[in-house]
Amino acid sequence: MFKLWATIIKDFRVLRRDGIGLALMFVMPVILVFVVTDIQESTFQMINKNKLPVLIINRDTGESGTQLIESINKIGLFKVYQLPKNQDTKFVSDSMKQRDVLVAVTIPDDFTRKVKAKAKNVAGKALVSFGLQADSVQKDPGEIDPLTLYYNPILQEQLRLSVQGGLRSALQLVESRETLRSLYFSINEKQLPTNLENEMLNNKASINEIPVSKNGSLRTPNAAQHNVPSWTIFAMFFVIMSLGGSVVKEKTNGSFVRLKTLPTNYAVGLLSKQITYVTVTVLQAAVIFSLGIFVFPLVGLPPLNVPIDVFGLLIVTIICGWCAVSYAICVGVFSKTQEQSNGFGAISIVILAAIGGLMVPSFAMDTSLKTVADFSPMHWCLQAYYGLFLEGGKLTDVMNYLVPLVLITLVLQFITFLGLKRKNLI
Repeated sequence: MFKLWATIIKDFRVLRRDGIGLALMFVMPVILVFVVTDIQESTFQMINKNKLPVLIINRDTGESGTQLIESINKIGLFKVYQLPKNQDTKFVSDSMKQRDVLVAVTIPDDFTRKVKAKAKNVAGKALVSFGLQADSVQKDPGEIDPLTLYYNPILQEQLRLSVQGGLRSALQLVESRETLRSLYFSINEKQLPTNLENEMLNNKASINEIPVSKNGSLRTPNAAQHNVPSWTIFAMFFVIMSLGGSVVKEKTNGSFVRLKTLPTNYAVGLLSKQITYVTVTVLQAAVIFSLGIFVFPLVGLPPLNVPIDVFGLLIVTIICGWCAVSYAICVGVFSKTQEQSNGFGAISIVILAAIGGLMVPSFAMDTSLKTVADFSPMHWCLQAYYGLFLEGGKLTDVMNYLVPLVLITLVLQFITFLGLKRKNLI
């Protein structure tokens, strides 16, 4: 026990002198958590609370074009700016750049005429089906000329699809209003009352959103719940920059050989490194979680909600840290130089994070990548954390994620042992 304690103290002293490694393990993930959470929260705010600026060129002279603009305003997603109607594409492009606007819409000049003709045609067909007015069916006027949507190429596809969905909703509202008016006039030979029109168009069922959780709580997830666990895992695995290099350094400077001449076993040194760096990963998690809980609300970010099972959170953190440390030692054992360890370690961590769901949600991946994700330890780490933070589960609820993670860790430990034996280091 004394040998192990002395070795742990030695490893902590070595780690304390590694300023770059400490910065990568603590400073870098803290910055990442702040930046990524702030960006994601800003995106949510832009979609849900702030409005997306949109330029509209209304070349239509009828009422349908005006109604379409009003409908776009009522959606709540857009802040509308109107431009003069007699402008070309270059003027629209220049206006978007000058006003820093990502989206512009052009309403065609015969929009009202086509909408009314289409509405009368649809109303006539409806009346025929009712057996009320067989001679009301007019010649099909053809499709309504499409709106023209200009967008900046930097606009992400997901947000662009949201914009298209909003425009389609506004367009459908205009068409439905005109069809209702036409039907009402054909049957009653008078205009549809405004209050009845609004009642018919606004008669929509509401949507009640309830997040599914293990314990039945209704805690709504936020950007912090998603990002803090993700980048905590990323920080844990980045101990490879310090630990992997330390293992390589001990191999190249003869520390392994000297240990073999002493009345001890290298297993003591290996266990010491694992205890030391698992402690570091737990400290990383404590620092990042504390920032999410106490600092995020002070800077306007959503606070991190602590899981109900704090003991389960500690166990998950220790197992995740143990897996990260095992991976770092394994890479260090098989690397010949510190440059190899650092280069391969950094690149492999980014790849494992990408396929593990830290950068792109796993549900958005295709089937082949989902299969590959099962081999990434970060995937199981993330699922375990999400089970606690987002689903409100307990330790027993995330055991199905921890078992594969422990198996991966044991495989890494076994590969490390084979590498040490092959190199005659133990």
